[in-house]
Amino acid sequence: MAGGATARVHPSKRHNHPLQYKSGKPRLRPLNITQLTELVGKTQRKKDKSKITKEIARKQARVVAV
Repeated sequence: MAGGATARVHPSKRHNHPLQYKSGKPRLRPLNITQLTELVGKTQRKKDKSKITKEIARKQARVVAV
């Protein structure tokens, strides 16, 4: 394989990152409230911050309901 071709990876050696979707976006559901609040401070984009704060509100509402 000449010129910049990447080597193929056997399916048994290919593993997904459990906290990211295939597109690279973070999975917010498995994180707990403290991890989400920590993530809000680190993110720059308003769109991502609103998604995280929405997830925090959802989890807090669930804790209160139970």
